[in-house]
Amino acid sequence: MATKMQNVRHRGSRPSTSRVDANGAGPSRLSTARPGQKRAADVSAELSDDELQLNGHVLDSDDGEDDDEEELDEASDDEDPFPELDSASEDGDDDDDGSDEAEDEVDGSDESDLEAFDDEESGDESGYNSSDIEAMYSSSTSVSSRASSSKKRIISSQQKVDDEKLAARTDLTTDEKLERMIEAGTRKPDESIGTDAKISWAKEGKGVLKPSKLVPGGYRREYDDIEAGYGSESSTEDNPNTVGNIPMEWYDDLPHIGYDVSGRKIFRPARGDELDKFLSNAEDPAAWTSVEDKSLQRNVQLTDKELDIIRRLERAENPDADFNPYQDTIEWFTGKGQEMKMPLSGAPEPKRRFVPSKWEHQKVMKIVKAIREGRIVPNKPSATKPSVYAIWSDSDIHTPHAMYMPAPQLPPPKTAESYNPPEEYLPTEQEKAEFEATDKEDRKQDFLPQKYDSLRHVPAYKDLVQERFERALDLYLAPRTRRVKLNIDPESLIPKLPSPRELRPFPTTSCVQYRHPGDTRVRGISVNPGGEWVASGSEDGIVRVWDLGNGREVWKWNLKAGAIQHVEWSPNKEQLLLAALVQGKILVVSPLALASPTVCTSTLDHVNSAFASSSATTKSGGLEAIKWVRPSEDERERGVLVIIEVPGTPKHIAWHRRGDYLATVATEAADKSVLIHQLSKHATQSPFRKTSGAVQRVAFHPSKPHFFAATQRHVKLYDLAAQKLLKTLQTGLNWISSIDIHPGGDNVIVGSYDKKLGWFDLDLSNKPFKTLRYHSRALRSVAFHPTLPLFASSSDDGTIHVFHATIYTDLMQNPLIVPLKILRGHKIVEGLGVLDVRWHPEKPWLVSSGADGEVRLWCS
Repeated sequence: MATKMQNVRHRGSRPSTSRVDANGAGPSRLSTARPGQKRAADVSAELSDDELQLNGHVLDSDDGEDDDEEELDEASDDEDPFPELDSASEDGDDDDDGSDEAEDEVDGSDESDLEAFDDEESGDESGYNSSDIEAMYSSSTSVSSRASSSKKRIISSQQKVDDEKLAARTDLTTDEKLERMIEAGTRKPDESIGTDAKISWAKEGKGVLKPSKLVPGGYRREYDDIEAGYGSESSTEDNPNTVGNIPMEWYDDLPHIGYDVSGRKIFRPARGDELDKFLSNAEDPAAWTSVEDKSLQRNVQLTDKELDIIRRLERAENPDADFNPYQDTIEWFTGKGQEMKMPLSGAPEPKRRFVPSKWEHQKVMKIVKAIREGRIVPNKPSATKPSVYAIWSDSDIHTPHAMYMPAPQLPPPKTAESYNPPEEYLPTEQEKAEFEATDKEDRKQDFLPQKYDSLRHVPAYKDLVQERFERALDLYLAPRTRRVKLNIDPESLIPKLPSPRELRPFPTTSCVQYRHPGDTRVRGISVNPGGEWVASGSEDGIVRVWDLGNGREVWKWNLKAGAIQHVEWSPNKEQLLLAALVQGKILVVSPLALASPTVCTSTLDHVNSAFASSSATTKSGGLEAIKWVRPSEDERERGVLVIIEVPGTPKHIAWHRRGDYLATVATEAADKSVLIHQLSKHATQSPFRKTSGAVQRVAFHPSKPHFFAATQRHVKLYDLAAQKLLKTLQTGLNWISSIDIHPGGDNVIVGSYDKKLGWFDLDLSNKPFKTLRYHSRALRSVAFHPTLPLFASSSDDGTIHVFHATIYTDLMQNPLIVPLKILRGHKIVEGLGVLDVRWHPEKPWLVSSGADGEVRLWCS
């Protein structure tokens, strides 16, 4: 009960309080001061806000609390009305009037009631005193009578009347009265009381009450929008386009011109052409008072106030119409009693405030030291300047500085500048015409010599001012410091290369021509290891073997399978094998009639050993698309020994140095583009399942188990024994066309279709050591000489470049590369020139094939 009385006490200290019924049934109306607190729906509106009735007693608040309440009400009246979400009914004003009348009655009540509550709050834990209870019941009759006299007090139930009569009895003991009071205070209130009351009270304001969307049955106040004035901030201005200060040309190609505050697109308004704009301006009398809004791309009508501002700015006046430029001067701090009183004084600074400067002390001591050493002489008499100067004396010549350079002097006049030069200095009419036709910068001299009879006949020089200006400009821009220049001959920076005569022998002349019928293109050639025969493959599908010395055709095979892509002799001298590539096939042939019996026997045993241990058709393990086929009897008699069926069209072939393995490249075959075949076992394997690029050329290392694979841009070096990638050469070329390995194995040359040849030193770096750009069109083939320090490159420009290349055993010395000779003789047919070149295995001879159907032998 004490806790409940304390809660009632605390509620009475608020600006809006509750009232308790006489029978202790609970509060009849509850209005909280905090707007966020929930209000009870069963609150009755019969009693006022500032009265608290408990068991027949009316408790009024302290006067100080009423004063505080009045001060809060006055403070709230001064503030601007703020919209609330609380709801209120239309008859709320009547209830407020009733609460004011009840508040007057509470003010006239005795102070004994307040004292009793104060004692209860500050009393001990034993409970209420009997005197307090009797005092409460003794005053219940008077209090109830005053409460019944209120205009707005209505008894809502018969139970309330019975409680008041019971409380008025005086024959009850103190314990019985206490039990009655506790029973009345703990009884559940009637929920039907106050159901028709208002939910909350809204403050009075200028807004309009409208049904609330959030609180059912409630209302909210809506206030008029604040219209931004001319001097308001930019956030309230009517500018729907929110793109900011950016060039509106960015939206020229778009259907919209920006975005509004909500992020929606502002579409471009419809605008006519210039003629429509002119007609609208002519018809509209107010067109001259409108300007174009670039952010909205439409014309905006200027107001009278803005037009007045523009007129004032045109007249160089203040844009404010109320500005008075002739206001009376306000004489500040003038007159008696208006003098400025500040702690200022005109007295000099006292010496006690002086702080000596260390920097000034050092400067003074430096001057004192110079005076003591005699470098500064005080009171030194000034040197008298002579009144007459000797023109031809050298006394004024000073010793120049080591880095001093005098201004450039004009050259003395010559005979051609005389007004009466000799006849031989006078120009002819042709020389005058050439002088006038030549540009001013290209003339040898700036004038033409002229002859006059006397000096007084010489006219004024028309270019005098221009030449004086150029002279002054030269003097101004002339450097005044001497620049040390290195007197180095540019020719000395070029390395001294040996003369081609010192590097002989090398091929210089076309000696033998091997002509093909019909001028068919010869795509590939090869010279056998012995150097006696030259094999060529042309687009007519025939492989021909020529005598190297006299150019006679000694053997041929008509493969009848399309154009011959490439031919290559086996490097094994004990065998005579030639591999030819056609569409979908690799044919191994041999002109056995041209070889000795020993070579023939060795060749047949090497090729047919696998056929003796297997059937006529051999499938490579794991590669069903590759077949080793034994030719028919007629084909074997003509020299066709083995046929290998492969996917795609192989374009390039490379033999291993032992002559048992050969590698082919077919770009169209995807993962089977690179294949390595073994003749002795009729086996084929694909070393690469996946490649980062399309492989263009392959080559075996001349001495190590290494394998080169050239893609379009890179050259990769693999170790076949360890099955790993050793190095990737960054060629810097766009498309690799050919590759060859030096017999030593440490240097590689790479040709490309972008007219470049790259030289790589495998021991030095993975980037080109030299990049040669001698050809004017795409390179087709590059080749090292097997025994001599020579290499050659052929191109579609119809030329063959021969180079000397010396590889030193000293790793600290770079290779010597010297261009020797350019061989010309092949014709360019349909944009193609020299397609392939091959060296003689022993002599400095070179064999080349071209698109013109010729194979040439170049000798020294």
